Amino acid sequence: MDCYTKIGGRNFFRVSLKEITMFFNKKMISMELLKFLTAAILAAGSWSAHAAVVTVSQSALVSSNNYYTDLIGGGIGNPLTMTGGGNVANVGGQRNDDGYSGHIPLGFTLNFFGNSYTQFWANNNGNISFNNGISQYTPTSPQGVAEPIISPFFADVDTRNTASGLMYLRNDITNEIIVTWDQVGYYNGQADKLNSFQLVLRGPDYSIPAGEGQIGFFYKTMQWETGGASGGNLGFGGTPAAVGFGNGVDDGEVLQGSIQAGISQVVNNHHIWFDQSANPVPVPTNVVPVPAAVWLFGSGLAGLLGLASRRKRNTT
Repeated sequence: MDCYTKIGGRNFFRVSLKEITMFFNKKMISMELLKFLTAAILAAGSWSAHAAVVTVSQSALVSSNNYYTDLIGGGIGNPLTMTGGGNVANVGGQRNDDGYSGHIPLGFTLNFFGNSYTQFWANNNGNISFNNGISQYTPTSPQGVAEPIISPFFADVDTRNTASGLMYLRNDITNEIIVTWDQVGYYNGQADKLNSFQLVLRGPDYSIPAGEGQIGFFYKTMQWETGGASGGNLGFGGTPAAVGFGNGVDDGEVLQGSIQAGISQVVNNHHIWFDQSANPVPVPTNVVPVPAAVWLFGSGLAGLLGLASRRKRNTT
C-alpha cells in the first residue's frame, strides 16, 4: 500500500486514521506501528519540515505598492513598546535600536515545524520570533538562525531618529496578527533613507481567500538594506537584509537574493503570500484581499530566514 504522496515537492501521508484503525482491528499492524503512523499523519496535517533550505524565485513576487492593511482598511495598529533587547532597547519606550516587544499572545495556536506556539516577540530588526526576543542585527546566512523566526526584512532597523517611523502591531482581526515596520531608519540613527514593510500571519481557523496565504510579506518603498554595524555605508554594502522564515535549525524558505546586494530593490513595491506547504501563492486576476472567505488551510509554516549571533554594540 502506497502510504504517502508528494505534494508541492514534499511527502505527505495519505492513509486515513479510519484505514489505520481498520488494519489494527484486523491485527494486520501492531499497536506500536499504529501509534507511529497516527503521529505521522497528524504531523503531516500541518506544515511539513523539508530538511532543506528552499530558495523562492523572485518571479513569485507580485508588483504592488500597498500594505495588506491598505487593502482591507482599519490601519496598521498601535506602536509597540519595547520590553527588552540590546544596544539602546529603550525598555518602556518605542524608539529604539535592537529592542523587542513581548511576549505577545498570538490569539491562536500556531504549529510551526512540529512545535506549537501561542505567543511571539516582535523584534525591531525586521522579524518576529517564538521562543524569546531577538536583538541580533546582522544575518550571516539566509538559514543561519538560532531560533524559529519569520523575517520579512531582517536587517539593522534603528528608529531612534525622530524622522524615522516605528514598529506597529494590529491584532484586532480574529486568527490574524499584522506587524508593520512603517518608514523605519537604519543604524546608527539614520533616517535619510526609510523602509516600509509588513508581515501578516494567520492561524489555523482563518478562512483564507483565493490568491492569499497563511503568511504574507508586503513592501512599500524600500530605500536601504544594511545598517552601519553590518558593514554598511549609507544603507548599502556589508551584509544586506535576509528575507524568509524557518525553524531555527536547517529548514528554511528564503527569497532569491536574500543577504545579497540589491535585495531592497528586489522587494521594493512588491508582496508575496505563502500557503501551508510554504509555496508562493499565485494571485488570480482581479482578486482583492479581504479578511476572510473561501477555503481553509491547516496550521503551521515552513521555511527559514538567516539570523546571526552578534556582538552587542556599545555605541548609541
